[in-house]
Amino acid sequence: MRQRYLALLSVFTSVPAMALTFQTRLENTEWTVAGDRFECRLAQPITDFGAGEFVRRAGEQAVFRLTAYNAMIGGGSATLLAAAAPWQPGRGDINLGSVHIGSGNVLFNTSQVQAGRLISGLLDGRSPVIRHSSGDGRVSEVRLLPVRFSQAFNEYQGCVAKLLPKNFEQVRQLQIGFPGESLDLDARAKAQLQVMLEYMKADPTVNHIELDGHSDNSGNRLTNRDLSRRRALAVMEFFKANGILESQVTLRFHGERYPLAPNTNAANRAKNRRVAVRLERVAADKAAPQVAPQTNTPGAAPATS
Repeated sequence: MRQRYLALLSVFTSVPAMALTFQTRLENTEWTVAGDRFECRLAQPITDFGAGEFVRRAGEQAVFRLTAYNAMIGGGSATLLAAAAPWQPGRGDINLGSVHIGSGNVLFNTSQVQAGRLISGLLDGRSPVIRHSSGDGRVSEVRLLPVRFSQAFNEYQGCVAKLLPKNFEQVRQLQIGFPGESLDLDARAKAQLQVMLEYMKADPTVNHIELDGHSDNSGNRLTNRDLSRRRALAVMEFFKANGILESQVTLRFHGERYPLAPNTNAANRAKNRRVAVRLERVAADKAAPQVAPQTNTPGAAPATS
């Protein structure tokens, strides 16, 4: 075991004559895990450079990003590799494509596919390598080591298991449909609203809900306005029954005024029978009134998802 360790140390700490290599010495290599219900991060600090980290946001797959203290490598594109381990002869490096090097502290974010292949490579003993060639022929490499990765990855997976189903961009807007012309929420609508509710409970800064009720044009305008109001009220009652205060909800109703699709067939009319739900961050002294019913006076169309 000691002989293998010394052999690895020799390989990983050597600097090719033609390349400037950034990596942490084998004996100092560590992986750190951090996160909450919104994001999980699995990172390896890189001595005198920055860090490489896998970042997984709620509702998404992981990406890999490289951060730097300074402009260590130039701009342009670089090659991303899952480099073969020196103790596994006969295996070549896997080229995962290119990444574009930016100018800020975050040099790049890979695609989700590239990140997934890097994780698979690390679990198989491969090293993520970023290889950059400058215009004058100089080559720079940044290398992460797979040492102690498996244990850290298990901890990271524990963090991932606790992530919310969706992130704020994914959950902030929603169309609740009433396809059967009813005024009640069906099982699908309740499940969608439950995801919103779970996010609000996890993030207290998301503290306000905008509801805009809509109808098709099947009835007269007064009837349609009332139907859109009652559907918006059904959504508000769901939130109230689950701990949201009325003061956190702004409710409007618009009847048939703002269709999503022309009311020319049954399928389109079903799309128009809806409540648009939008989550907002509102300062306490700027909170909107509980109910703001739409009148027949002209006004701007409501925002929809």
